[in-house]
Amino acid sequence: MKRRAFITLLGGAAAGWPLPAHAQQAATPVIGFLTTNRSDAFPNYIAAFREGLAEAGFVEGKNVTIEFRSAEQRLERVPALAMDLIRRKVAVILTSGGDVPAMVAKGATSTIPIVFLTGFDPVESGLVASLNRPGGNLTGATVIAGQLMAKRLELLRELVSTARIIGVLANPNNPNAETDTAEAQTAGRALGQEIRVLLAENERDIDAAFTTLALLKADALVLDADPLFANLRGKIVALVERRALPTVYYSREYPEAGGLISYGASFTGLYRQGGIYVGRILKGAKPADLPVMQPTKFDLVLNLKTARALGLEVPPTLLARADEVIE
Repeated sequence: MKRRAFITLLGGAAAGWPLPAHAQQAATPVIGFLTTNRSDAFPNYIAAFREGLAEAGFVEGKNVTIEFRSAEQRLERVPALAMDLIRRKVAVILTSGGDVPAMVAKGATSTIPIVFLTGFDPVESGLVASLNRPGGNLTGATVIAGQLMAKRLELLRELVSTARIIGVLANPNNPNAETDTAEAQTAGRALGQEIRVLLAENERDIDAAFTTLALLKADALVLDADPLFANLRGKIVALVERRALPTVYYSREYPEAGGLISYGASFTGLYRQGGIYVGRILKGAKPADLPVMQPTKFDLVLNLKTARALGLEVPPTLLARADEVIE
């Protein structure tokens, strides 16, 4: 099923269920944390969210309660989890792990404030009308993770200048996949580089994609940003290592897990901003008055140990530009 149709179906299912009246909030506000991510996948993100809350004056267990709901990468579970939080009469809903939780929550309530955290373009995906004036009961933050394909391809070429074929792995259910892969193809043509796009929407597809990369004798790989890939980053890094395939990623969590290089905004910063926005809303701010936050800094992280294991000589100019070098 196509992604947009699937989201419409999920949102329609949630919107069609009876809702209780939104009663007056209890003395201790409750935050609903709705995500598709696996519950144990990103403890650093949860810690950053709590830091943002604390910066806004809220500490879990002291003057705020957090109700976590994880779909564990099963999108069909999202409507029931969203409705559970609404029936819990939460004060704010925080969504993460793609735009499905935010779209479902948006379709289920127009009164409870929603703060979304995403790597996608929230205007293109239909979450908000504009970044500066989101309107309605939604606001949030984005790291625009997928819109840097050309830059990542250039970085990979610096490391593997003799590459004949470079693969691009994307999830076709990702709202930015078509744009991202087209950008990679355009950048490849400008560099005289052959680009092969492979698509994976589940774990089985990822295994098949790496088999195809081997058959193509691909020399390197660009990983598009996607929650599925993020939740399976350990598996992906292991497959890359097994194939000895130089790969550029979109977040620092990959080189920290043994990947080669990443370029992108901070996801921990994204979750920290989510905590700050939730805190501001608990203090009375309206989502419609809070612009969607975008990153102002992109980090280049290089795992030098992995580069050596791959037999790559890192250019001194690239080392000098790196924000962090993992030895």
